[in-house]
This record gives sequence, structure tokens and C-alpha cells, in this order.
Amino acid sequence: MLKVNVRKQLEQFELNADFELNQEILALIGSSGSGKTTLLNCIAGIVQPDQGEISLNGQAFYQKGQKPLKIQKRKVGYLFQDYALFPHFTVEKNILFSLGRNADLSHVNELTRILGIQKLLLKYPHQISGGEKQRVALARALAAKPDILLLDEPFSALDDATRSRCHDELLRIHELWKIPVILVTHRIADAEELAHRIVRIEKGVMSEQESKQASFL
Repeated sequence: MLKVNVRKQLEQFELNADFELNQEILALIGSSGSGKTTLLNCIAGIVQPDQGEISLNGQAFYQKGQKPLKIQKRKVGYLFQDYALFPHFTVEKNILFSLGRNADLSHVNELTRILGIQKLLLKYPHQISGGEKQRVALARALAAKPDILLLDEPFSALDDATRSRCHDELLRIHELWKIPVILVTHRIADAEELAHRIVRIEKGVMSEQESKQASFL
């Protein structure tokens, strides 16, 4: 379970986040600059809150007055909005970048099969499509077997057909892994199709919305 209760002063307002998340997909919606990505960055350890606490499965990520847990020890999978693939690495090297020498390559092979990217492994990012980049970035985020997955506008640059296929892949991955997923999106349709819970953030204030998948809870 993810537990978040933090405050973070931003330029125009203060972000106040207080929620818990089990093995669900939570969609964060709201206008640009409302605090959505800042919240993801706080969970990942890229940004530190001003006060409060963050924990996952009983392990403290952040607690006021204590040294924050290092990013590499948080077991967080993070798919950035621009995918952040290394242009000089092949697809295979991008996926394996964060893994140690004793990594479970059978797990990585299964990921590439599920996501349908086996034939892309020797290609470079500039040689593949936007939808393919999205799947490669998702494979990289999942390669280290994270305990939580953070997705920042992962479908914003995709056409409708590719977006629908990526939705199916995400739902299949979630069904297999059963880990908390937080999805930041501007598209209400994405939130309604994918999320078990929908939370709106406006100027740092969170409010839970109705979800079509409420029966999951």
C-alpha cells in the first residue's frame, strides 16, 4: 500500500496530498501546473516535500526530519512524459540500463514479448515510432520489477489506434503485476477507461471523482 500525506510549496500555491493506494490504477487529472507531476516526483524522490510522509508497503520514502530514501532504493517505475530514452543506446540497452549484473533477464524477455517489442531491440529510438517508444519506455520502467508504477502523460503523443493498443497493454500488465499505478493525464477518456479511482488536482488541492470502474474497490 502507498501512503502519501505531504505538503510542498510551489510558486503559486501549496500542494496538499493526502491519500492511500492499494493495488489499483489511480488517475490524476487537472490543468497544467496544478501539481500532478510534482506529486509523482515526490513519490519517486526527484523532489522532496516540505513536510509530511510517504511510504510504500511499510517502507518510508520520506518522513519529515529524517533522511529521504534514495531514488535507486525506492523500487519505483517511472515513465516520463517524453519517454526519456537515451538516443545513443539501442532499445535493448535502454531497457537494461538500470539493471545490475545479476538481473533477471528472463523477466525482461517476458516483458518484451508481452509488449511486442522483440523485433525492436537492436534499433535506436530515432528509428521507431511514438507508440513503439512508449512501449520501450514502459518496458524499461518495469524491467527492475518495481513495487509501484508512475506514468506521466504516457499517451499524449499517440494516435487513437496506438493509444487504444497501449491502454490494453497497460491493463494486461497491471492484471499480471497487481501493483499500485498512478497515471497523470489530461484526457478524461483515458482516466475513465483505465482507472479504478480518479482524483482531480487543481492548484494543489485534491478531490476524488466518480469512476466507471468503482466496482473494483
